[in-house]
Amino acid sequence: MIFGKFWSALRAQLNKVANLFWTSDPIAQMQYEYDHAVAQLKEGREGLEQYRALVERVTRQVAGGQQRVASLEAQIKAYLQANDRDTAAKFALELKKAKDELAENETQLKMHEEAYNNNVTKVKHASGKLADVRNKITKYDAELKMSRAEAEMAQLANSFNFDMTTDFGQIEQVIGDKISLNRAKARVAADLSSEGLTDLQHEQSMEKVMADQALRDFEVQMGLVTPETAQVSGATKELGPATAAKETTGSG
Repeated sequence: MIFGKFWSALRAQLNKVANLFWTSDPIAQMQYEYDHAVAQLKEGREGLEQYRALVERVTRQVAGGQQRVASLEAQIKAYLQANDRDTAAKFALELKKAKDELAENETQLKMHEEAYNNNVTKVKHASGKLADVRNKITKYDAELKMSRAEAEMAQLANSFNFDMTTDFGQIEQVIGDKISLNRAKARVAADLSSEGLTDLQHEQSMEKVMADQALRDFEVQMGLVTPETAQVSGATKELGPATAAKETTGSG
């Protein structure tokens, strides 16, 4: 009794493992069954070919028996025409045996032909069924892969949640912080680039004044203008056209 329980428990566990492999990859299981059926069909076809060889042998025996019967009948007729009844009687006995053998062979041939034709029909039917199974395997494989892809896409769509509590939301926040930091660096660089601009402009103005003064000194030295004229001209340039015009009007 204990051994019986142990064996039952062992079979239950083996059945559990078998079901696990059976359901883990059903397409592979279907392919295995298909390949096994194809192998059986191949063996059946080979057996059918051997059986057809038997039918062909019996067919040749029937044909040979028919020829022998026809030959014996011709010989019997010839001996009867020659009034040799004794020899004709001997051939008549052989003819009876030949006809009995021929009738047996014809019966065997008919039986073998029917059996062969029935097996051919079965093999053709099995081949058609295997073609249907092959199409189903392809169809189920495609549908199973598509359903898995749809399930993965659905799960992936749920993971694309922009809530900050999710990993994707946190990653998005990190990216936003980096973008802000990069923009801040660019703004600081732009602000720093304007520093010293006023000093540069002032320095350029001073250089222009010094250049004008050097030009007036050159003109005085060369006698192109008198010192008084150079001072007036320099003052006019420093005051600007509007101020010079106002002073001229007031003096007049």
